[in-house]
Amino acid sequence: MAQKKKSRKVGLIGVRKNPDHVNTKSTERPKKHKGKAPGSRHNVEQKKTEKASGNANKDPRLGSKKPVQLVKSVAAKIEKRKYATPAEELAAIEADDRLAGLLDKLDGGKTITKEQQHYVDTQMARHKVLCDLMGINEGEDEEEEIDNFDALDALKLDDYEK
Repeated sequence: MAQKKKSRKVGLIGVRKNPDHVNTKSTERPKKHKGKAPGSRHNVEQKKTEKASGNANKDPRLGSKKPVQLVKSVAAKIEKRKYATPAEELAAIEADDRLAGLLDKLDGGKTITKEQQHYVDTQMARHKVLCDLMGINEGEDEEEEIDNFDALDALKLDDYEK
């Protein structure tokens, strides 16, 4: 007879207890953990406590959870100024460089953003209110100039000839 080569593989020894449930998780025992959990040695173990004492045991290394605004909005830069009289406020609106620049853009036919348009609308509305308060009408100045020129055109040169 030929000799059989030895193998290191060992087959089943004995009979299985339940042939229907082979290697199910329910029949296996949980593995025992050896050593510490992976991670940095500087990690602080957080204890589970009630919410009432949560503030006392905060880790000082954790930063604020408050969101930081990355883009500064123009509305945050503009501060509300207080004026003593409507005349001062009107002078400030008329001397506003930003408003003048935006009005020049609009006159030139260029487009502006919604926020810039809102700024122009609010400033112009306030300008109109202040003009009405002070009794200033922008239309009267133009009409007077036109009336004066009409009066000059109405003169006849024949009256002055001799």
